[in-house]
Amino acid sequence: MSYPYDQPGYPGQYGQPPPQQYPPPGQYQPPQGQYPPPQGYPPPHGSPYPPAGHYPPPQGSPYPPAGQYPPPQASPYPSQGAYPPAQPYGAPPNQGYGPPPGPPPGQYGAPPPQQGYGYPPPQNSGPPTAPSLGYGPPQIIQWDATPDAQALRSAMKGFGTDEKTLIRVLSSKDPLQIEAIKSAYFRTFSRTLEKDIISETRGWFETGLVAIVRGPLLHDVHLLNSAMDGPGTKEKVLNDVLLSRSNADMRAIKSIYQHTFHRSLESDVKGDLSMKTERHFLIVLGANRAEDSAPVVPQAIDQDVMELYRATEGKVGTDEMMVCSILSTRNDNQIRAINHAYEQKFRRRLEDVIKKEFSGHMEQALLFQLRNAVDKYMHAASLLEDAMAGMGTKDHLLVSRVVRYHWDRQMMANVKGAYQQRYRRSLASRIKGETSGDYERLMLGCLGEPV
Repeated sequence: MSYPYDQPGYPGQYGQPPPQQYPPPGQYQPPQGQYPPPQGYPPPHGSPYPPAGHYPPPQGSPYPPAGQYPPPQASPYPSQGAYPPAQPYGAPPNQGYGPPPGPPPGQYGAPPPQQGYGYPPPQNSGPPTAPSLGYGPPQIIQWDATPDAQALRSAMKGFGTDEKTLIRVLSSKDPLQIEAIKSAYFRTFSRTLEKDIISETRGWFETGLVAIVRGPLLHDVHLLNSAMDGPGTKEKVLNDVLLSRSNADMRAIKSIYQHTFHRSLESDVKGDLSMKTERHFLIVLGANRAEDSAPVVPQAIDQDVMELYRATEGKVGTDEMMVCSILSTRNDNQIRAINHAYEQKFRRRLEDVIKKEFSGHMEQALLFQLRNAVDKYMHAASLLEDAMAGMGTKDHLLVSRVVRYHWDRQMMANVKGAYQQRYRRSLASRIKGETSGDYERLMLGCLGEPV
């Protein structure tokens, strides 16, 4: 059975947003099934979330930044101490695995003293986080890609190129559909879609199309390779690709990097980063994060908070590796709870402590890990603004970030909502002001805007 891609009801259909996909200003609603409060933004008075003033500082926003993750209704442990009352703060979202079991003794926590730095967390209860779409084993989908393959060939055949067809066909597909189109294109025409696009297009428009056609995983490994190729390292690219990834995605990235460039990703990172930042990224590359299903245990959170304090404000000098290790091996829910508990206990934001105690690439990497856990949608919105702010647009970052978020329709919808909340204008209008021509139309197409 095959589904025409432009018909509603196709399970992987990517073109049009589902109803209420793009929330109007003030209605920033996270996707169903992730961590939304049932009532959407803003939470009602008496919400168990941390008070406003947490990261990121809301610019007149009516909701607390951490608003997209309500604890499940069934609390696996009693609330206590500095945690908000009624329900546990930062408990993991139900991601289709069923409610997480209660934590067994010895569950996730700080390392035993003899383990040292870079320790993996103890075994987590609950199943591992599934790979993101496009990062798992190859899948055959029941969908006929031949009409799209033919449309793409017609758009590039003969004199001139029909750029609008390229945008229409490619910007609205999910990773599995892109793979199906590439296979159909080669099978039908004995040509490689990526090579034809490179020969027929130019500039950032070409860069964006190639990023889409490679799919999220292959695009990631090419970004990493180019970021470490030649003098200097594009540190923001390394952060974007490697930080805050699931263990499954990280393993896929390392495997495909080795397969594509015949070198291990670890060896290239070692040759490219300075000592302590290198150690930080080697912890990240170890793919030893707590799985998303691992619960938040108040005692373990309190222990991590004290470890962070003793590693930073509580001593002369800074124990950088302890901070890197905790933020690189805890899951987002745990980091969110640590962030909240730290401010409750010491009346200082953990973000401010990191800014005071760290500098350079390590500071930026730690802030990335913290901010992504506290509010991934607002963090993504701020990364898009970062690519456009100041003198000249950092086009390589804008293209890679827009393409990265567009693979997940619900993610993109929420990033757009967060951007509107924070910057008081639509993301589409901001991108229009920084881009032009086919490049602009492709970026807007990835946003789900009509082009």
